[in-house]
Amino acid sequence: MTSYDTAVLAAKAISGKIGLDINIIEIGDISVLADYMVIATGNSSTHVKALADEVEYQLDKAGISVSHVEGHRSNSWILLDYIDVIVNVFSEEAREFYDLDRLWADGKPVDLTGIID
Repeated sequence: MTSYDTAVLAAKAISGKIGLDINIIEIGDISVLADYMVIATGNSSTHVKALADEVEYQLDKAGISVSHVEGHRSNSWILLDYIDVIVNVFSEEAREFYDLDRLWADGKPVDLTGIID
């Protein structure tokens, strides 16, 4: 499975649990951190945790194990590191505060039309 496939599978998992404002940004050309950054929002701390858990479950089911997880206790920003793909699930307030969409604006947004609902 490619890093693109991993990012799309993560976005689909988030979409399946009604995650909000899902973005995938290709950052491989501008950063050594990863190939893709997935950014999404949950509407409560419980929803943020449920979204992150669903990503971890769906990717694990596909044979892709998370390398590192940050933020499970705060539930306002949970980061799942899959080496080539970094998944960020935020509360609305945390997403606005950290503004990763602006930080990675030099990356290439992935068109999710037809990929997620």
